[in-house]
Amino acid sequence: MGDTSRLCSVWLGSETGILKGVSVSRKQAFNFCNTSHLSRAQEVRALCWGDPDESELLLGSVDGTVKTFSIQKGVFTETRRCGEPGEGCFTGLEKLSGSGLLTCVETGALRVWREDSTEPATEMKAGDHVSRMRLSPVNRNHVATGGKENGLKIWDLQKPDKPAFTAKNLRDDWLDLRRPQWVRDMAFIPDSDKVVTCTAYHQVHVFDPCSPRRRPVLEFEYGEYPLTAMSLPAAGHAVVVGNTHGHVALLDLRKGVVRGCLKGLTGGVRALQCHPTRPVVASCGLDRFLRIHGLEDRKLQHKVYLKSRLNCILLASSQLVDGGGAAGEGGAEGVKEEEGEEDDEVWETMERVEEKTKRKTTEEEELQKKKKKGQD
Repeated sequence: MGDTSRLCSVWLGSETGILKGVSVSRKQAFNFCNTSHLSRAQEVRALCWGDPDESELLLGSVDGTVKTFSIQKGVFTETRRCGEPGEGCFTGLEKLSGSGLLTCVETGALRVWREDSTEPATEMKAGDHVSRMRLSPVNRNHVATGGKENGLKIWDLQKPDKPAFTAKNLRDDWLDLRRPQWVRDMAFIPDSDKVVTCTAYHQVHVFDPCSPRRRPVLEFEYGEYPLTAMSLPAAGHAVVVGNTHGHVALLDLRKGVVRGCLKGLTGGVRALQCHPTRPVVASCGLDRFLRIHGLEDRKLQHKVYLKSRLNCILLASSQLVDGGGAAGEGGAEGVKEEEGEEDDEVWETMERVEEKTKRKTTEEEELQKKKKKGQD
């Protein structure tokens, strides 16, 4: 499997617990799993690179384990427990410098792990109902968290006693009613201290920890459905957001307007990632498709059906992802999946129902007998 895994430039985690790799250049997709029996407990909720060379992947599963996958060997090499039962699923997984590991779960336990340690070296409480945790790509000691009725918090891992920044909720509405808050995703804006968030109330907010204001310095709305995922393009001054109805848009962070929409999605978006250097964005979600759009012409470049609902996505920075004009005039280039058929767990657990002939009631039988005697 090492030969096939080295071909893949896009990696995805599925609800069935299978790690999926896609080679866009060869139009192939592959399944990688370390067991013959898959269950909901192995559902992949988080993906990140295990080293700067992108030779290892780290997978966070629902059962609280973190698995290491070697791209060079094409096999899983290590499994370690980084969560307790009942704490909820992983909402973030990041590799720290050296051998450190950063995890966050839904109940708000934000932990730093050292190599070969069964106990966390540092633990912070980020509040209940955490939806997402992100590590700053520039300052590797800054971490952002947020969730349902749990506003944006920015943590300094060197000073874990309390958050370095805690956002304030929006002002009450025109009826003096408190406005609900639900941070679904966030990203650190490069070359600044600002953080952009998207919410379940179709809002996009920009916070500046250096500003005396703890409320957003910029706020605007997109669409009318909950926003679920976001990513920042390499070009800057923009953000790509996706919502529960399969709408993906490129928004301008300076003016708060929509630059354009990416079409073709039919299900809720669960993950987005812009390529670190190229003007493309990959998306996945409930409709089981991986899609890659160009951000300049907003056309669909690649599309692949992967048989399972997809939770997370990771792009290799060193490999070519964009497809140019290979798909034809505005068309999507199809990718063939290999490694056999994957049965959907829903179909496996459903009971087989056989159609039966409806029995006639006693009254209907007596009426038919009387009619028959009358005819005789």
